[in-house]
Amino acid sequence: MNLTEPLQPTLLADQVYDVLREAIINGDLPAGSRLRIRDVAAQVGTSVMPVREAIRRLEEGGFAHREPHKGAVVKGLTLEELVHVYAVRKILEREAARLGSERITPQDVARMEAEYGHIQAAIAAEQVEDHLRHDEALLTILYEASGNPVLVSSIRNLWLQCHAYKTVGIKATIESPKSNEWLWRYQRDLVAAARSHDPDAAAAASDASLDVAAEDIRRRLAAKTHGADAAASS
Repeated sequence: MNLTEPLQPTLLADQVYDVLREAIINGDLPAGSRLRIRDVAAQVGTSVMPVREAIRRLEEGGFAHREPHKGAVVKGLTLEELVHVYAVRKILEREAARLGSERITPQDVARMEAEYGHIQAAIAAEQVEDHLRHDEALLTILYEASGNPVLVSSIRNLWLQCHAYKTVGIKATIESPKSNEWLWRYQRDLVAAARSHDPDAAAAASDASLDVAAEDIRRRLAAKTHGADAAASS
């Protein structure tokens, strides 16, 4: 039996997902674009199975959603959803950071420090997905130290909902060395708070991080909406 055969569809799905996600982020597939499985398969040169899996992952990540009589379409980034998701994230993640910083072990603090190093490397290499992956890994270590798996699961589900938001913000900021401080500053502060078992500092860093991220994405989306409105009226 060839053990590589069962993996091939997954590898293709990863590639299709990357192509579609990049097209959405770059605007090549604007909000409202239909993601017809057979059309996408023909465009990327694969069978329908990896495309179906890729689209499912786009829906899970908040890049696409289902609409009646249309199927999967590219999801628009709305200010209303952004405000609601980040408001709930702030409540939950403040508590997870507070509890985690009180209970975290030295070994897990060391793991957070390692992830912080990976975050800095991702920024230097302008790797958006690497930054996001290591940022979430750092936070997961801290939040899991809270000892509340339901809290952690709820937070991770919210991360999936706002994955598109975070990706847009990181992509636009990571290429601007003069303004990318928020991509690493608050993670550094969370590591320091965990190391000193300071729940107030951890809560403050968590709040500040989410406030800055939400405001940055809100500003970008508002500018994009204003630009679209101006173009429509001209």
